[in-house]
Amino acid sequence: MCRWRNRYQSPRSELADEPEDTTIRHYRYLKNRTPMSINALLEAAAQLDAPELERFISELLALRARRTAPSLSKEESALLQQINEGLPPDVQQRYDALIEKRQAETLTPDEHQELIALNDQAEEADVERVKALAALAQIRNVSITDLMNELGIHPPSYV
Repeated sequence: MCRWRNRYQSPRSELADEPEDTTIRHYRYLKNRTPMSINALLEAAAQLDAPELERFISELLALRARRTAPSLSKEESALLQQINEGLPPDVQQRYDALIEKRQAETLTPDEHQELIALNDQAEEADVERVKALAALAQIRNVSITDLMNELGIHPPSYV
């Protein structure tokens, strides 16, 4: 004997207790959904708490940017990703902490050696970023300086 268990599940035997696959439920939900009006979207957004609203706005702006921005080639995208890549967060934090200790003159000899190694790693990453900048500038037929200005990249003040 079969019957509907709930709105998202198909007819099943009364003996079957496992829920229907969530992918199928989600598909059925999306298939039957009607587009929301702008007012309905605003009302829904008004129900969000501050962090959720910030995330929603961020996602909405990203959506608009994807729709309005010119599309990039795979090569340009890869170069931009390389240009924007820095040290991993944990390495950057350690590097910053060691610099602070050096400035405070509390760096141990072992920490000094670690700082030198991290500095070498940072310089290698910067070299790769500059190579990527040069390649992207060549693709776009602009100077590296113009590309840096376009991307909002400023050289360090000590250069």
